[in-house]
Amino acid sequence: MAIKLHMITAVVQTKVGDAVVEAAIKAGATGATYYAAEGTGVRQRLGPISKEIAPDKRVVLIVVDPADSDAVFTAVVKAGRIEDPGQGFACVQEVLKAVGFIAPRP
Repeated sequence: MAIKLHMITAVVQTKVGDAVVEAAIKAGATGATYYAAEGTGVRQRLGPISKEIAPDKRVVLIVVDPADSDAVFTAVVKAGRIEDPGQGFACVQEVLKAVGFIAPRP
């Protein structure tokens, strides 16, 4: 049985990682997986404000039903302040195959 799913990936400043996960769950996600990472690239291009951007990041992976994807994505972007320059990156991808996803109860 094929089930359609989306995966939201967010790379955010470590200090807002917990807020991003909490916002995703409040918006309809059933859970999240996250881990520490380091990044480079944006700091080098932003010049003087780059000193405010820490190299350590939190990567958050959230698998959701496509019906919840927009709400969860919007919550993640807001909680992570991702629209602010240098604060992170987020995207939504279609999941081609998956096993183990437990959908929320209606």
